[in-house]
Amino acid sequence: MRFPLFVAAVSRRSGLPPDLAATVARAVLQTVVERMADGPTTDPTGYLPAELSDADGTSASGPVDFLRRVGRRAGVDEQTAALGAAAVFATLRETVTVDEFREMVARLPGAAADGGIDATPGPGRARP
Repeated sequence: MRFPLFVAAVSRRSGLPPDLAATVARAVLQTVVERMADGPTTDPTGYLPAELSDADGTSASGPVDFLRRVGRRAGVDEQTAALGAAAVFATLRETVTVDEFREMVARLPGAAADGGIDATPGPGRARP
């Protein structure tokens, strides 16, 4: 999936205007790349925009810090960051394979333990 199509899906899911959805999606994806643990700070799926692979490797400590970083990076409040992050992860869940998504989530420190990310593909969930 090309990034403009990814952003369109995030915009539909979140209800954010496309320009804001793009800004928030980039912030979410870059923060995900930064949170990757025990590996290179590159995209494990091959779907992220190339400029997001230059993250500094600084990890966030949990979902609250993750959303704070996304909000700060995107210039939005934490509620908008949360809305965008949920839409990004829902879009990723449908864009990459289940194994790729699980690998990405497994590389996020504490993601499964703190309940910040649902790694299941969510069969039966309605697509917006």
